[in-house]
Amino acid sequence: MPKIKPIKDLRNTNAISKECHRDDEPIFITRNGYSDLVVMSDKCYSKLSSFCHQPTDISNKDIFNIKKQSHQFGFVRVGCATIQTSISDVKKNVDSIKKYIDLAIDKQVRVLVFPELTLTGYTCRDLFLQSAILKKTMDGIDELKKYSKNKEILFFIGAPLIKDNSLYNCAIAICKGEILGVVPKSYIANYNEFYESRQFTSGLNESGYIAINNNLYPFGTKMLFQCENFVEFVIGVEICEDLWVPNPPSTLAALNGASVIVNLSASNELVSKDDYRRNLVNMTSARLCCGYVYCSAGNGESTTDVVFSSHNIISRNGRILKESQLFKNEFIYTELDIPRVINDRKRMSTFENHHDNYKRIGFSIDLSFDKLTVHVSQNPFLISNCDEALKRYRKILTMQAMSLVKRVQSAHADSLVVGLSGGLDSTLALLVAKEAFAILRFDLKKVYAITLPCFGTSQRTHDNALLLAKILGVSFKEINISQATKQHFLDIGHDIENKNTTYENSQARERTQVLMDFANDVNGIMVGTGDLSELCLGWTTYCGDHMSMYGVNASIPKTLVIELVNTYALDHPEASNVLKDIIDTPISPELLPTINGQIQQKTEEKIGPYELIDFFIYYFLRCNFEPKKIAYLAEYAYQGKYSSEDIKKWLKIFLKRFYANQFKRSCLPDGIKVGSVSISPRGDLRMPSDASVDTLISSLDE
Repeated sequence: MPKIKPIKDLRNTNAISKECHRDDEPIFITRNGYSDLVVMSDKCYSKLSSFCHQPTDISNKDIFNIKKQSHQFGFVRVGCATIQTSISDVKKNVDSIKKYIDLAIDKQVRVLVFPELTLTGYTCRDLFLQSAILKKTMDGIDELKKYSKNKEILFFIGAPLIKDNSLYNCAIAICKGEILGVVPKSYIANYNEFYESRQFTSGLNESGYIAINNNLYPFGTKMLFQCENFVEFVIGVEICEDLWVPNPPSTLAALNGASVIVNLSASNELVSKDDYRRNLVNMTSARLCCGYVYCSAGNGESTTDVVFSSHNIISRNGRILKESQLFKNEFIYTELDIPRVINDRKRMSTFENHHDNYKRIGFSIDLSFDKLTVHVSQNPFLISNCDEALKRYRKILTMQAMSLVKRVQSAHADSLVVGLSGGLDSTLALLVAKEAFAILRFDLKKVYAITLPCFGTSQRTHDNALLLAKILGVSFKEINISQATKQHFLDIGHDIENKNTTYENSQARERTQVLMDFANDVNGIMVGTGDLSELCLGWTTYCGDHMSMYGVNASIPKTLVIELVNTYALDHPEASNVLKDIIDTPISPELLPTINGQIQQKTEEKIGPYELIDFFIYYFLRCNFEPKKIAYLAEYAYQGKYSSEDIKKWLKIFLKRFYANQFKRSCLPDGIKVGSVSISPRGDLRMPSDASVDTLISSLDE
């Protein structure tokens, strides 16, 4: 029987010390009837620790030496492997695990997750109580520990283990010949088809050590595994049901620093359960701003009452990166972007950092790999699924229209005025204006599409503007500003042959003046046309097209503008031809004279392809990535389309223009946010107008 004494006996330290040294046994100290402390002699402790495995516990170190970083811009390759389970046959299961470990290493997977109770199978039922199986399980763990020696991988396997006469459903972390720690399942399912409490004990709030073949290893739920050569890479563990409860362990693990959660699961399949499971994993990764690696049992488990589908999911920040097919026992892998996790947490002031005495176990593995496999979209503001895309784009058009409805009502306006150039942005603004008045049931003739031709206006854009206004049923008005601009040149003494910035900006400012004055005259609102891409680049004339009474496109990037106009064309066949021709027209401010009737001034030749610009905007503003990482991702996404040199050239131009033109964004008109990126000075972007871009440029040049 263990020696137990109340905490008040500690007042007599001499007596306690004498007893500890005399009997060479630990004394358990209780407080209010509950175990609280263990007191032992130095000799007893030495004897105990001689067979106690001591991994690198870095949780209480003030300083520890960070090993050389070996990751690629913070990407870590992780995987899930569902073995063909042989129920209660530990030897066969160990052999299967070894094969997947070797396959994972061949694919340069650095963290591998297996299903719940991998070594025995989840469906052993009362066989979990068989001593022979439990002994073979510990032997299997030792065998896998030895097998992993000198292998650059951390893997998590599931097994039933005994501690203090209770059986626990455990996840064991093994890395390069070491068992790092053992995490028990917190919530034991015991409802409907589940009856786990018949065999297993909850490990909730358990801590201490667990014996595996006469060696002790760290045991408990408050345990995190931290990579010593990439300190932001911290892994928390939960097991199956832990994810499904109202307050899952992953929440506290994430708040205590876990950037990745792994889940060893045996989730049986039911009709539509895969949808629920998929949403649960994905939303957990979104809620916790983390990577989530979920591996479930599959073929080989008993089908006496239920069937298992081997549903494996890898998600990050609310986005599923990889998913297995049901009933295929698939091995899946991809890369998790750890800095993306950390950056989202930094931005969220509501993400609380806790310090709840979690034990941090250090490990070190080479995280490098040859090349990315995760999908990086060339157009991060768009989605590839056609049906989902149309649903989203229609919603955005509705959001734009409803925002304008509110502004019309608030301003008690009678009309809307749009400067219609025949280009993409003004076309979208007119479509939104028309839909807003349709919602209000106002006369569409009170929507004024005004074209203001000058020195660079092409016949194509002029005719498209006229035709579009006619099809939409709005009022069309043409006001040629050539003479007014020439008079302005005379007034300020500018030579009309000098086609400099003054030549271009005078036209833009004259147009804005005419549109605003006309709007005043008809008790209307001048609707701004500038999009997010142009505003980020400063590709607007200050107090020209930079200004309006309400900007409906302020958070719409150019690539999305195209898709919104395309969607409108699909839903309104009568306008389809002209809208598609507007999309096909080269993007231009049309401020320089045409050559043989053709547009001379092409925006993308000056500032770069808009798809690249929008790619830069997304990863610079939404993810806060350093320029080198943005270039790395762009080279991967656009391989074969743009060279590394071109990407870096356009990225430098973007960065320089973004910094130099903040003064324009500091005084933007009102305009709604429709996506995750906005540059409103009242909302998402607060930035000094005189900040230096040199640090970013030098970083890119390294």
